[in-house]
Amino acid sequence: MRDLGTSTVHRSAWRLGLAALFCLPCAHAQQTLTVAAFPAVDEIIKAAIPAWKKLHPTVDIKVVSRQFNDHHTAMTTALSTSVYLPDVMALEVGYVGRFAHGGGLEDLSREPYGIGKFAARYVPYAYQQGSNRAGAVVAAPTDIGPGTLLYRADILARAGVTETELTASWESYVAAGVKIKASTGAYLMAHARDIKDIAIRTGVQPGEGLYFDKQSRVLVNSPRFLRAFELARQVRQNRLDAKVSPWSTEWTEGFKRGTLATQMSGSWLAGHLNNWLAPATKGLWRAAQLPEGAWAAYGGTFLSIPRNSAPGRKLLAWELIQLLTLDRKMQLAAFKSQDAFPALLAAQDDDFFEQPIAFLGDKPARLLWREASQHITAVDVHKQDSFAAEVIDTELDKVLDQGKDIKTALADAQRLLEKRAKR
Repeated sequence: MRDLGTSTVHRSAWRLGLAALFCLPCAHAQQTLTVAAFPAVDEIIKAAIPAWKKLHPTVDIKVVSRQFNDHHTAMTTALSTSVYLPDVMALEVGYVGRFAHGGGLEDLSREPYGIGKFAARYVPYAYQQGSNRAGAVVAAPTDIGPGTLLYRADILARAGVTETELTASWESYVAAGVKIKASTGAYLMAHARDIKDIAIRTGVQPGEGLYFDKQSRVLVNSPRFLRAFELARQVRQNRLDAKVSPWSTEWTEGFKRGTLATQMSGSWLAGHLNNWLAPATKGLWRAAQLPEGAWAAYGGTFLSIPRNSAPGRKLLAWELIQLLTLDRKMQLAAFKSQDAFPALLAAQDDDFFEQPIAFLGDKPARLLWREASQHITAVDVHKQDSFAAEVIDTELDKVLDQGKDIKTALADAQRLLEKRAKR
């Protein structure tokens, strides 16, 4: 498949070069594009600077990097105050929906950007995730997180459990966990909330979000959430979860010590396990598709242009976004160095996908993840999604820890969210 990204960037550079001929004093003026990012997106952008400088020798790139939560807090403040706005803003997918409704980001579907003509080159669900309900495209996808089930092959072998038992259905997954716990003492998962998070994403219909439909009607008091809560309760009743949260010290130790048999996450977690979470477990892990044929996305990174950023640098900001998201070489380099699964379809036909991954028992797991990316559908976002997630987690905790009736918990969540949606 021919890569058109570089030629697109060169054409834009040519147009800007013509403009510079009519403004000789500014043709050689040094400029700086500021890009706000978080790890490891900051490293990807820094690695692209040499390619950028070949296009624009007089335009520097300044990367402002903060830790994940600090970055998004800073971007929230910058968008609301229009102070210290970067030229390009990296956003995790969970924040794209939140910011998309605030009007603080440029609509990339409009001129002079016209991202629509590149839509077919991105993974479909990722491109849709960068859009809001009004049809504006506020962010360009640069990497995605196809969902996968990572499991410890050595623990399954000791328990006499097969991969098929883990993945055939959610019920068989839980049953396999019972066998694993009885034979090895290892927990099936870190927290019962993990199975809820995937189950509520199964069976979402077109035009629906996780918690709300297009008319802002609340969807949580439904069979989809009922089953998710029931599965989570089965996990807790059978003592199959370690009751630890992601990114906690206990979570990390569970991987290192082999007390967590499985983890559902994005494909990027395999790289984190290999590089810093549990490198000593190399060769013990395997990857599979999520149970019961579920297809879900875990995370993903997008690049946006703040509406109130410096007008004179917006075309340059758009060129940089094109370089990072539409150039095959850039996308593959990010994948190979930072496990940033490419959002560019042209980058998914490389032989790299067929190479074995030593950490995963020399299995070509990237082929699984590519397959998953082709089945995932976009879930509509709503401005109240973050609040709804907190409400659902609170009610689930009441079910798991206090024995609250599931139907009562979901009815209570429904009422609270209906009140909030009317605001």
